[in-house]
Amino acid sequence: MDLITLTGLRVRGNHGVFDFERRDGQDFVVDVVLGLDLRPAADSDDVADTVHYGELASRLAEVVAGPPVNLIETLAQRLVDACLADPRVARATVTVHKPQAPIPLTFTDVSVTMTGTR
Repeated sequence: MDLITLTGLRVRGNHGVFDFERRDGQDFVVDVVLGLDLRPAADSDDVADTVHYGELASRLAEVVAGPPVNLIETLAQRLVDACLADPRVARATVTVHKPQAPIPLTFTDVSVTMTGTR
């Protein structure tokens, strides 16, 4: 299985269990790895035969900026579902990072990774 990887997509969203998170919003960072057969695109040299990563990024950004959810687990599942909406994608692994999570300690990142398959 071949891979397309999109790393570090930063989008503002209003997700979280606390009122201030939904009110003020924060940045979320999304990493995606798609598993699919890239031979048709390699043979044709036509973007129509692959997942257009610019369009993918736009779809994912719409999900992150869309209706708020409490958990980044829910957000990650919505992003996996958006990836699998393309019938060429056999597997999608999505990591949602919440670097500004409301944790009263010093930390670098909090993330959730989910994988979906066709």
